[in-house]
Amino acid sequence: MPNPGRQLVKPPALRPGDTIGIVAPASNVKQADLEAGCAALHQAGYKTFHLDSILERDLYFAGTAGRRMRELEEMFDRDDVRAILCARGGYGANYLLQELDWKKIANHPKIFVGYSDITCLLTQFVDSGLVAFQGPMAAKDWAHADGVNLESWIAALTQTAPWDVRINNGVVALAEGEAEGRLYGGCLSILVASLGTAYEIKTDDTILFLEDIGAKPYQIDRMLMQLKLAGKLENVRGLIFGEMIDCIQAANQDYTLQEVIMRIAGELNIPVAYGLKSGHVTSNNITLPLGVKAKLQVEKEQVGIKILESAVTV
Repeated sequence: MPNPGRQLVKPPALRPGDTIGIVAPASNVKQADLEAGCAALHQAGYKTFHLDSILERDLYFAGTAGRRMRELEEMFDRDDVRAILCARGGYGANYLLQELDWKKIANHPKIFVGYSDITCLLTQFVDSGLVAFQGPMAAKDWAHADGVNLESWIAALTQTAPWDVRINNGVVALAEGEAEGRLYGGCLSILVASLGTAYEIKTDDTILFLEDIGAKPYQIDRMLMQLKLAGKLENVRGLIFGEMIDCIQAANQDYTLQEVIMRIAGELNIPVAYGLKSGHVTSNNITLPLGVKAKLQVEKEQVGIKILESAVTV
């Protein structure tokens, strides 16, 4: 089990020509999507490496939990692999939580990128003192044109100075204000699934990012209420919601998801923004470094996110 409270460990920065190891910790991967994603990464100037076993299938998983665990630990062990990129999410990363050798991982810090079901690994990396990255995945965003926001990818994975997340036009202010805290979060349904387990999320003093896909408004409401009742929103300093694709009850519903969100978030008296394109998005997936200090500024006509410290080392 991870050891909370450790000093933040930052991985070495990614450089042109570096090898990125591709892993599948959750659902099974389609070969065509994997090949398309690898081709795009090559075009961007990186080498890629993956085990042949990445295409194995066990029910809806990318092979057995043992295979997926060994694959991930090997990528952290290998000297030729500079960063680790998940092929896709889906379901199954939670099977690895009890089995991973967190000490070995901490002794070989590397860039680790993913979202969706991978959220349960990202939050545990952060809670055990390691920077992790919510960002585009190999067989998903990298496999499609306009799937990756390259500006944030480069800033998050290569830059050793503070930087501003370039906000997309769809981001709106729900509650104005300014706050600083650790950037944290991911897929809402996966975050809520951690409650009551040994891997429960730690949200105190965070700028909390929440996103999901295909959840009806009342389900979003229920999950936010569960976070509230579990005390996970009490000490949050700011909230940012994702694009929230297909999170509607019906096409002609007479209320918005923003209204649903603010029934709960409005009581917190913190800045709240909505629409950041990271995680499940329609295009241009933004890479967010989790665990580092960030500043959220929400004004009526403008939302800003500044990453206050580097997420990588030279």
